[in-house]
Amino acid sequence: MSRPRVVVPDDCPPVLAASGAWPELAARATVDYHDTLPGSEERLVERIAAAEIVLNIRSSSKFTGHVFRRCPRLRLLSLWGTGTDNVDLAAAARHGVTVTNTPGVSAASIAEHAMALMLAVARRIPRIDAEVRQGQWPRGSMVQLHGKTLGILGLGAVGRQLATLGGGIGMRVIAWTVHPNPALGFELAGKDELLRASDVISLHLRLSPETRGFIGRREFDLMKPSAILVNTARGAIVEEAALVEALSGGRIAGAGLDVFETEPLPPGHPLATLPNVVLSPHSAGVTPEALEAGLRLAVENIWSFLEGAPRNVVLAA
Repeated sequence: MSRPRVVVPDDCPPVLAASGAWPELAARATVDYHDTLPGSEERLVERIAAAEIVLNIRSSSKFTGHVFRRCPRLRLLSLWGTGTDNVDLAAAARHGVTVTNTPGVSAASIAEHAMALMLAVARRIPRIDAEVRQGQWPRGSMVQLHGKTLGILGLGAVGRQLATLGGGIGMRVIAWTVHPNPALGFELAGKDELLRASDVISLHLRLSPETRGFIGRREFDLMKPSAILVNTARGAIVEEAALVEALSGGRIAGAGLDVFETEPLPPGHPLATLPNVVLSPHSAGVTPEALEAGLRLAVENIWSFLEGAPRNVVLAA
């Protein structure tokens, strides 16, 4: 069998080239590798126009109907990560492209980060740290999470992992999920019931037409004034203007955010000015362990596809 040609259009900043997955990929395939972002749809098309297989690293590369139409040879799009909101799946199906992803590999890392954000907000760690460095000695105004209720929206791999962590520090855990399954062993609740009852609400949903704007003014009005919102999923799941309004007006107590409607967060964004918000740069799943596991799986998905037994398929051609 001839060596397959794999195009990597967007390894920026580079993670694949420095990983343990790279030597095997380079040994078994001819790789067209780019360590800069395409920057435009047309530039992405230029890079992958002749490709049969694309290994996509960054969600900033958008695979639209136009891209699929301009790349008629494309057979497999192997995504590093779980999100598919940068891919027009209907267009991929029309053009006979199989799409795979890397589910579960970042679950522990993202769940740990969600826990860190909720603790940082509840304990006001960034603000207290800054005040101590300035010579102050602040007291009080911290929240204990033991005995509080953690509401999890979405019981995929990350949501289940966070539920375990929350229970481990003595929180009552309740959950809402699109496909409720009592066999998972979690206490399930309706969406509105969860929003009213929870002291911390953590989002673990895929971005889709159904979940875009899933948390807005109506939902913030249901929450406790003492509630903390954590989002390590996708920024557009929350109506950002409504979130800023809820935080600045004391409708909720705080938020821990790893994702935003626009990334990177624009300079001077209102969220960056609020003292009751802890921010991180969409990095919840970016640990060496999660990076390595995800990149290896994205490469393994290519071999499985070529062997006629595709795995981790989001969309089958």
